[in-house]
Amino acid sequence: MSDPGRWGFDEPGPLRDKLTSLALAGAKTATASLLREYEAEGADVPRAGQQDLLVDSQDQAVAVVETLEVRVVRLADVDDQHAIDEGEGYAGATEFRISHERYWNGYLDGLRQQLGDPHFGLTDDTLVVLERFRIVERLEPAE
Repeated sequence: MSDPGRWGFDEPGPLRDKLTSLALAGAKTATASLLREYEAEGADVPRAGQQDLLVDSQDQAVAVVETLEVRVVRLADVDDQHAIDEGEGYAGATEFRISHERYWNGYLDGLRQQLGDPHFGLTDDTLVVLERFRIVERLEPAE
C-alpha cells in the first residue's frame, strides 16, 4: 500500500470510539457521507479497492481498511441492507435516515458556509455516498 489516506469516523470523541470499535469487531462494514461534504473539502469520493488507514480519537492508525464498494444514491434510496450493515443497530433505512438526518443537521450550517450555499438542506434527493469496507489488518498502537 503506497501513501494511504487516513480517516476516522465522525470527529474525535465517544462516537468515533464507538464506531471504530464496531468496525474492528466486524459489526460495522458500511458507512455513509453526504456527497456535498466531499465537494466542500475538495476530496475525492472513495473508490473500490482503495486502502486507507482508519484512525482513532487520538489520530493513531488502528487498522488498514479496504473500500469494497461505493454507491452514490439519493437519501430516499438508501436500502435496508446498507442501514443494517452500518452496525449501529438500525432495523432498516427508516431508522438510518432519522439518525443520520439528526446527525447531519447538527453541522449543516457549517457545511452551508463551506459550500457557499445558504439554501443547502437535506431532502429525498440529497446525494449520499454509501461505502462498504472491510478491515484488512488491525494495527498495533505505536509505543
